[in-house]
Amino acid sequence: MKKKFLLITFLCVAFLMNAQQRITSPDGNLVMTFQINQKGIPTYELTYKGKPVIKTSRLGLELKKEDVAKTDFDWVDRRDLTKLDAQANLYSGFVLKETSTSTFDEVWQPVWGEEKEIRNHYNELAATLHQTETDRQLLIRFRLFNDGLGFRYEFPRQKNLNYFIIKDERTQFAMTGDHTAFWIPGDYDTQEYDYTTSRLSEIRGLMKKAITPNCSQTPFSPTGVQTSLMMKTDDGLYINLHEAALIDYSLMNLNLDDKNFVFESWLTPDVQGNKGYIQTPSVSPWRTVIVSNDARDILASRITLNLNEPCKIADTSWIKPVKYIGVWWDMITGKGSWAYTDELSSVKLGVTDYTKTKPNGKHSANTANVKRYIDFAAAHGFDAVLVEGWNEGWEDWFGNSKDYVFDFVTPYPDFDVKEIRRYAESKGVKMMMHHETSASVRNYERHMDKAYQFMVDNGYNSVKSGYVGNIIPRGEHHYGQWMNNHYLYAVKKAADYKIMVNAHEAVRPTGICRTYPNLIGNESARGTEYESFGGNNVNHTTILPFTRLLGGPMDYTPGIFETDCSKMNPDNHSRVRSTLVRQLALYVTMYSPLQMAADIPENYERFMDAFQFIKDVAIDWDETRYLEAEPGEYLTIARKAKGTNDWYVGCTAGEGGHSSRLVFDFLDPGKQYIATIYADANDADWEKNPQAYTIRKGVVGNKTKLNLRAANGGGYAISIKEVKDKSELKGLKRF
Repeated sequence: MKKKFLLITFLCVAFLMNAQQRITSPDGNLVMTFQINQKGIPTYELTYKGKPVIKTSRLGLELKKEDVAKTDFDWVDRRDLTKLDAQANLYSGFVLKETSTSTFDEVWQPVWGEEKEIRNHYNELAATLHQTETDRQLLIRFRLFNDGLGFRYEFPRQKNLNYFIIKDERTQFAMTGDHTAFWIPGDYDTQEYDYTTSRLSEIRGLMKKAITPNCSQTPFSPTGVQTSLMMKTDDGLYINLHEAALIDYSLMNLNLDDKNFVFESWLTPDVQGNKGYIQTPSVSPWRTVIVSNDARDILASRITLNLNEPCKIADTSWIKPVKYIGVWWDMITGKGSWAYTDELSSVKLGVTDYTKTKPNGKHSANTANVKRYIDFAAAHGFDAVLVEGWNEGWEDWFGNSKDYVFDFVTPYPDFDVKEIRRYAESKGVKMMMHHETSASVRNYERHMDKAYQFMVDNGYNSVKSGYVGNIIPRGEHHYGQWMNNHYLYAVKKAADYKIMVNAHEAVRPTGICRTYPNLIGNESARGTEYESFGGNNVNHTTILPFTRLLGGPMDYTPGIFETDCSKMNPDNHSRVRSTLVRQLALYVTMYSPLQMAADIPENYERFMDAFQFIKDVAIDWDETRYLEAEPGEYLTIARKAKGTNDWYVGCTAGEGGHSSRLVFDFLDPGKQYIATIYADANDADWEKNPQAYTIRKGVVGNKTKLNLRAANGGGYAISIKEVKDKSELKGLKRF
C-alpha cells in the first residue's frame, strides 16, 4: 500500500507541475498557453480575441551526438549509445520544475527612429524545465505584448550542459489553415528575391520560379521560406513570424510541412553542417509572432526593438541620421565603371602598378566627378556623398574567391583623397566611405582597424560595407553563426572609431540597432539596384514594410527619376517599375535614418520641382501614423518630423493603383498648415507614362479630407508645414 501511495503522489505532483500555464497580453486580446505534454515535450498555443493563431506547437532543440565514429567501439556498449541518444535530446523528457510571472512597462527613447518614444509593455512567463534522464535544465521565456508574442530558450550554466552543438532547432509554428503568404525562398546566403504571394499549399509548386539568380545563394528546401514572413488568414487575421536579437546564433529560416501547414525553424549551418556552437550560460534569439486584425498594427509593432537590449554606446552624440547622394547609379546601370582600367585581368595589391596602365575613361570615382557631386550636395542641403570604386582592386574583385582582394586604403591614381577631403570640408559636406569586402571576411578583419583609422584621418564618419559573393572562409554562409558574429564585430569596432555602419549583403536586421544605433542601415533585401537588373515586382514596396523593415531600416536607395535605364546605358533595357511620384513617397514609406537620393544630378535637374520633396523630407521622426495598409496592394504613412510640427505623407501602390480617402485628423486641432501635394497625373502609369505628375499647394487643417489616386505602380507624397505667419497663406486656397 505504501508503494502505491507514493506512486499516486508522484503522478499527482507530475500532473500539477505539467499543468497548463497561461499568460495574457496587457490588453487581454492575446492569450498564450504553455504546457508539457505526456512525452515531456514543451508546447505552446496562441489565440487573438478568441481566434486560434498558433495551434499546439512543440519547442526544443536537437543536439549533435558525441562523435563516436572515430573511437574504439570495444568500449561502447548499448547503454553508452543510448546515453548518447539522450544527450542529443533537448526537446522531450521534461517536467516543469518551476514558473514565474511578471509584468514590465517602460517608455524608452531611441537615438533615432520612427517616433521619439517607444513603449515596452508585456506580461512574462518564465518556465524552468528539468530533464530527469540527463539532469539538465532548460528555461523558456515568453513575453506577451499587445501586438504579439516573443519567446526564447535560455541555457543556464550547469554540470551536465556546458558546451554543445546544435544539430537542429525544433521550434514549431503550427498554422490554423492554408493562409495567404508573402514569401521569399529560404536561403543561407541571400534575401535578394522578389516576393511571391500565394497560399501556403502553393509554395512547393512556385519555388523553382521564385529562386532567381544571385551571385551567392543556397536555397535549402522546396518549402523553405525566410523570415520576416507575412501571412493573412481567410478570416482576416494578419500574422508575422520573425526573430529578434540574433546574436551569437544562426539565422532562422522556416521549413513548411505543407500538408499540415506547420512551420519549423531551420537554422543556417556552417561548413561542417553544424547549426550552432553554444557555451552556457547562453540564450537563443527571440522567436516572434506579431498578430492583429488590422494590417496597420503589424507596421506599428515595435516588438523586434523591444526584445533587444538597451543601447550599449554611452555617448551617442556622434550618431546622426544621414541624407546623401552618391556616385553609384551610373555604375549600377552600366554607364560608368568601378574599375580604373580595362587592361588588367588580374591584380595583386602592392605589386600591380596602376600608373603604367591606361585609364578606361569610364571610371566614375575620379576627383573631378566626385567634386561635381559634392557641389550638388552642398547646393541642395545633403549631408554626405558616397563614392564607390575609389580604391585599387576592382578589376578582378568579382567571382574569383580572392582572399587578399582590397586593402581599403589605397586609392586609384585618379582619386585624390586629400583634395577630396579639403574640397568637401570647404563645402560643409561629409564623405561616406565604401568598403566592399568581396565576401573575404578574413581580409576585412585583418585590415579593419587600419581602414577605420583611415576614415577618421580623412573625415569619413560613415561606411557602406558590402559582402558580395561566396564567403571566405570557404564553405561558410552569409547567415551562419560565424558570419553573424563578424557583422556585429564590425559594428562594435566601428563604434570605437565613432563610425556609423550601413551593411549590404549582411544578415537581415533583427532590432540590434537599438543596442548599437551606429548600425544606421542595412540592405539585406532586393533594393533599387535590381530595377537596373531587370526590375522589381510592382508591388515590392508594398510588401517590404511588412517583412524586411520589421527588423530595422533598409538602405533601399530610392529617388530614381529617369526610370528608363537605356537613357543611362543604351545596352541596359531595364525599367524602374515605379512612377516618379512613388519614388518620392518611398522616403516616407520605406523608413530609414539613412536615405539616398540615388539618381544622378542631371536627372534631378530636369525635375527640380519634384526634387524639392526629397530636399524637404525629414529622416528622423517624432511620431508616425499608419493611415491605411494592405500588404501587396498599398500603404499610406504620415510622419511628424523630429523637433517640428511639420508632417510628411507617403503612399505606395501596386498593380492597379489605389484610391485614398485621406483624413488629416493627425494634425493639431485649430492650427493651419500648408500642404504641397505631389501626385500622379491622371494618365500616369509606371510603364506607359512614369514621369507624369502634378504639384499643387493649399491650406489644410485637422478636419480636411481629400480624395487622392495613386496610379499603377504609383503613389503620392505630401509635405505639410505649419503656418507660423498668416502672410504665408497669401494666394492659397483651402483644399
